[in-house]
Amino acid sequence: MKYLNYFLIVIGATIALYANGIKEQNQYILIAGIVLLMVGIYRLSRTIPSKIDNDNELNADE
Repeated sequence: MKYLNYFLIVIGATIALYANGIKEQNQYILIAGIVLLMVGIYRLSRTIPSKIDNDNELNADE
C-alpha cells in the first residue's frame, strides 16, 4: 500500500505538469492530476505518527 501512495504522487505530479506545460491547457486534466497528487499525499500523511502523541507516550513512561 505504501507504494500505491508514492505511485499516486508521481502520476499526479506528472499529469499536472504535463497539463500545465502544453500550449492549449486542458483544465480537467490539470484538476485530475492535482487530485491524484493530493490523494497520494493525504494517504501518505495518515501513516506518519503525530509528534505530540509520541511525546505524551514518552512522558507517561517516566
